[in-house]
Amino acid sequence: MRLLGNCSALDATVVNVALPSIQTDLHFTQSSLAWVINAYLITFGGLLLLAGRIGDLVGRKRVFMGGLALFTLASLVCGLAQSQGMLVVARFVQGVGGALTSAVILGMIVTMFTEPREQAKAIGVYGFVASAGGSVGLLAGGLITQAIDWHWIFFVNVPIGIATGALAQRLLERDAGIGLRAGADVPGATLITGALMLGVYTIVKPAAEQGWGASRTLLLGAISLVLLVAFIAREATARNPLMPLRMFRSRNVSGANAVQALLVAGMFGLFFLGALYLQRVLHYDALQIGLAFLPATLVMGTMSLRFSERLIMSFGPKTTLIPGLAVAVVGLLLFARAPVHGSYLTDVLPSMVLLGLGIGGSFPALMTLAMSGATREDAGLASGLVNTAAQVGGALGLAVLATLSATHTKHLLAAGKSAAAALTGGYQLAFVIAAALMLAAIAVAALALKAQAPAGVHAGGHEPAGGHEPAGGHEPAGGHQRADGHESADEHEPERVAAGPVYSEA
Repeated sequence: MRLLGNCSALDATVVNVALPSIQTDLHFTQSSLAWVINAYLITFGGLLLLAGRIGDLVGRKRVFMGGLALFTLASLVCGLAQSQGMLVVARFVQGVGGALTSAVILGMIVTMFTEPREQAKAIGVYGFVASAGGSVGLLAGGLITQAIDWHWIFFVNVPIGIATGALAQRLLERDAGIGLRAGADVPGATLITGALMLGVYTIVKPAAEQGWGASRTLLLGAISLVLLVAFIAREATARNPLMPLRMFRSRNVSGANAVQALLVAGMFGLFFLGALYLQRVLHYDALQIGLAFLPATLVMGTMSLRFSERLIMSFGPKTTLIPGLAVAVVGLLLFARAPVHGSYLTDVLPSMVLLGLGIGGSFPALMTLAMSGATREDAGLASGLVNTAAQVGGALGLAVLATLSATHTKHLLAAGKSAAAALTGGYQLAFVIAAALMLAAIAVAALALKAQAPAGVHAGGHEPAGGHEPAGGHEPAGGHQRADGHESADEHEPERVAAGPVYSEA
């Protein structure tokens, strides 16, 4: 379930490795080839928030199963594709299925695992799959493309999807959802989906090809922002909003999503531009690139699966998050020193180990904080919001880093540097900027996130009375308000299912 639900990073990197083979086989031009990636990203990034909310309304299991079926069927069509149009259309549909599955995963985890230790362990597994997906994708893409052909990077999703669906149908309890009337905000859904899809398109197409200052980029970006503002205005006045704005009253929810966007923006620079450094400067092939990233994946897995739960339970998520981010910064700065004639053992491997330690330790803590304001009724929306922050942050980060790297490389070439030295200089600049994004994430985490005592213990060392007190010892913002904004006579406020009843704010 978690593998298919976090298919975005893995899917993007698997397909990236196979792009040269796809271009040769289906006769794509260089410009049209980008749509093999962009078709997926536009629908995936544009529908995450809406898909998460639909999960709350009609049931998260139902949305997950529908998205899984759609993703699996679209993967089969991608593998069978014999023309450019067939592949691109199937990738659009695959993005829809990926959004439906990914958007509800965290919501399902925090409602299924309500016991603190089990929840931390489950989020650790989720964190490993989400953070290591990119490097696993590089290895898998290289192996499959070299051993068989590019069609099989899509075919392998079919048995995985069928097995996941069978297990999910048997193991997951069906949740009824709160009903469409509780949030069937069609105008709001139209506005946010249009804003996100247009925003992602602007980043991956005109901004990447024509530059950030191009008139088309600025126009489409402005329209996307106008739609987003209109959506927020709509949600502030709607009787049954698609996205209740009370969620953002939690400093931890808002701050964690900001940290998520900055973190993923920096990490995308590692996976994509780091792979280019290994390929164009050190002359690694696709399989060697995947193996080069494998230590980072193994360390991430060890940290996420074995130690993250213990660290979060012992020290609280914020105290676990910030040191992890700091270790990742050191890893990126070490990578920024990799020379033209670099050695893997001395110039690449130490960075991989440090990045694995840092991301593997910090990502589960970040997910815990991002879901800390979720009620059972809003868990899908909170999950979709987390994934949206990651998707938008990753797209923006990669676009900015790639542009600045390419520009610096051109300047170095004009100054008489060799091609290898100019490429290396461009990649080094990108890694320094990625480290700066991580430092910004640390600053946001330190200033915006509230410190939380270890699980089950208040800052003063006392057990929380009754064991169900929300974070901070006070009522959650908006907890007694109906969707229409009036005070509710119902004495039972929405039940928190994530970090709210687990951690107390210091």
